[in-house]
Amino acid sequence: MKNMKKFTALALAAVFALSLAACGSSVPENTVNSMADIEAGGKKIGVQTGTTGDILSTSYEDDGLATVERYNKGADAVQSLKQGKIDCVIIDAEPAKVFVEKNSDLKVLDEPFIEEEYAISIDKSNSALKEEINAALAELKADGTLDAIKKNYTGSDEEKGKTPYESPADVDRSNGKLIMATNAEFPPYEYYEDGKIIGIDADMARAVADKLGRELDIQDMAFDSVIAAVTSGKADVGVSGMTVTEERLKNVDFTDTYADSKQVIIVRAK
Repeated sequence: MKNMKKFTALALAAVFALSLAACGSSVPENTVNSMADIEAGGKKIGVQTGTTGDILSTSYEDDGLATVERYNKGADAVQSLKQGKIDCVIIDAEPAKVFVEKNSDLKVLDEPFIEEEYAISIDKSNSALKEEINAALAELKADGTLDAIKKNYTGSDEEKGKTPYESPADVDRSNGKLIMATNAEFPPYEYYEDGKIIGIDADMARAVADKLGRELDIQDMAFDSVIAAVTSGKADVGVSGMTVTEERLKNVDFTDTYADSKQVIIVRAK
């Protein structure tokens, strides 16, 4: 009986091991190593709904070259990539770095998808606010504040966390609120830490609000709701790593740019 029990245990262990191996082998090997692989057709591209990656990937979809799977969060697209449900994810460079740092089975291709610039979206009727924000951004660029904010989140390991933005002690916020619409699923630009929204965009917007004598009020929402919040008057500005595109300019205006970035391609590492 002991031998029979031992044999049964060994058999079950072997079956369990085989099932694990089968699960591991269910994730296909990486099929995208360059833009040329995407342009060759037949790939499934993951994007976050409403983002630049979504807008640009749509052309491949319209031409019948790819299937575009859209997700509410970039993290959900990355998870589908890990599971082998899609072939790649197109997303902004800095969030891509964060995802890859946390997932050793993923990598970012050296070849960028497209270069881009971030700016603050504003309703077309609010030209006065646009001028005020542009003036504030110019000052923050000139005095090094904007560079320090970026370095605090994206600098070297020795630089990160060393130059957090701090509002001046004598700041006057008597001009009311500056309501910022964002999607706090986009590290290092906006994300939650200890229940608070932080990141490059959050600090930059706070510095701008300080210059304008306003209190910053950050409203978190789905990314594809940000522009609607601005045009409806629910928010004064949209700040969410937003690229200036011809499509978006049909609905909103944009300030001067405050950051350069690029769309990159995340793939499985093997």
